[in-house]
Amino acid sequence: MTLRVEIFPDDLDAFVRFYTEGLGFTLTADQRDADAPYAAVEHGSVRIGAARASAPVERAARAVPTGVEIVLEVDDVAEAHRRVRATGYPIEQDLARRSWGLTDFRLYDPAGYYLRITGRG
Repeated sequence: MTLRVEIFPDDLDAFVRFYTEGLGFTLTADQRDADAPYAAVEHGSVRIGAARASAPVERAARAVPTGVEIVLEVDDVAEAHRRVRATGYPIEQDLARRSWGLTDFRLYDPAGYYLRITGRG
């Protein structure tokens, strides 16, 4: 089993930039100019598809605790943190070792989806 997530940002260009430049994903589908705009990125077995939102979405609805936390496990969380910081993208909670033994950092993607980037346990 693998996981594929579909999200609905209002700005597909920002989605592509953030996930490719900030998190090292590869753009695997680029239909941003289509009648039904869509883009997808992939990193290992993780695939995130994005269809342009058909109506404005209140960003707070996507935030925790009412929204979903998307957890991405990486081999080198310090390197992932450095890469995101190098883009200048704001980090919500900085890199820290948590009481349950894992190290992670947290941020919102450009559409307001909450991400936890964590090292493997």
